Amino acid sequence: MDAATLSIGLNTVWVVLTAAMILLMEGGFALLEAGFVRQKNAVSIIMKVFVDITFGALVYYFLGFGLMYGKDAGGWIGTTGFLLRGDLSHIHLDISHETYWLFQCAFVIAVISIVSGAAAERIHFKAYILYAIIMTGLIYPIAGHWVWGSGGWLSRLGMIDFAGSAVIHALGGSAALAAAIFIGPRIGKFTPDGKSNIVPPSNLPLASVGAFILWFGWFGFNSGSTLSATNSAIGHIAITTMLSAAAGGAGCILFTMFRYKKADPPMVINGSLAGLVGITAGCSFVSDGAAMLIGVVCGVAMVLVTELLESKGIDDPVGAFAVHGVSGSLGTLAVGLFAIPSMTKGYGQEYAGLFYGGGWRLLGVQAAGLVTVIVWGFALTWLAFLLIKRFMPVRVSRDEELIGLDVGIHGVPAYNQDHDFLDVELLKPR
Repeated sequence: MDAATLSIGLNTVWVVLTAAMILLMEGGFALLEAGFVRQKNAVSIIMKVFVDITFGALVYYFLGFGLMYGKDAGGWIGTTGFLLRGDLSHIHLDISHETYWLFQCAFVIAVISIVSGAAAERIHFKAYILYAIIMTGLIYPIAGHWVWGSGGWLSRLGMIDFAGSAVIHALGGSAALAAAIFIGPRIGKFTPDGKSNIVPPSNLPLASVGAFILWFGWFGFNSGSTLSATNSAIGHIAITTMLSAAAGGAGCILFTMFRYKKADPPMVINGSLAGLVGITAGCSFVSDGAAMLIGVVCGVAMVLVTELLESKGIDDPVGAFAVHGVSGSLGTLAVGLFAIPSMTKGYGQEYAGLFYGGGWRLLGVQAAGLVTVIVWGFALTWLAFLLIKRFMPVRVSRDEELIGLDVGIHGVPAYNQDHDFLDVELLKPR
């Protein structure tokens, strides 16, 4: 076996393996969100994750991948690659197009999963299916082409987003915010005078396990984005990912102890996730110290934004916007501050952050691209729900919400008690 064939084989195994790690993150999303919502809505949130995986994969195969990575048309959309057919010769990689599609498919599934948490406990299942199709088929792929596609206009400007703080998390977070505002808060979440009621999570140990699975999958998310098993940056990417997540969680422990006089478990869980989101754009380009700083800032910002949303009457049951939208934005901007020139050579030229002698240019490009992605995600999500509302209700009925979506929509509770059946059997005449 020659060296070229061996390299292709190693890269293929690496990309498939890391794609599988990212797909496993859907189990993390399912457990995290099921633990954060009330017990009567646990099945509902898991069903939405199944929508993400099934409809998301199919729509991305038929439509999304071509719009995102097909041959460029004016910097706006791709025009080939639908059903993985047509001209894809511009994609120069040591892996097959099928392997590349699998990795990117795992990303698109993660994007839509961000929105499901913000709309939890009150979005109608049929409306969610339609929105998932729109997000995975149009909203995400078009924005992704701008930043990652061959010839995308933000890519040509020099925007850097290694694994998706902007393209995945800021976009998904802004879409989640639009969904939460459009659908409105859960019944009883806010008092008539606007004060927030606490809705306790149903199962924090379950949510914690979900967070750990997401943390594990993030090494595939970030390190896998090298698309090469022999890339010398893999180790550095892994350590910046770990340090940022740890700093985000540690920062939240200390900050909530100071602010609330107790370490707040849901905030700490989301703090670690915020650190992961924040480092995703620059994991290959920043130092270990910068990674820790990014994690702490994202963790603390997540707490403050969560409080801000509640003060404004916006109900986001799992903190999707605070974790993904805010941390994704901060992480995208952090590249413009902390990017080390020698680490950005893979983008065709050396880009330097503000603190490494690069001036304001990269930071300005990052900010412009970030605003574009956020506005696109929020506006298109709002328009999508307006369109869906013309054909069906976006929100479940009051009775369905009060009963819980597990029984009201899906006809089955999350937890069946065997003793109920036994009690009925015991009452039967002999």
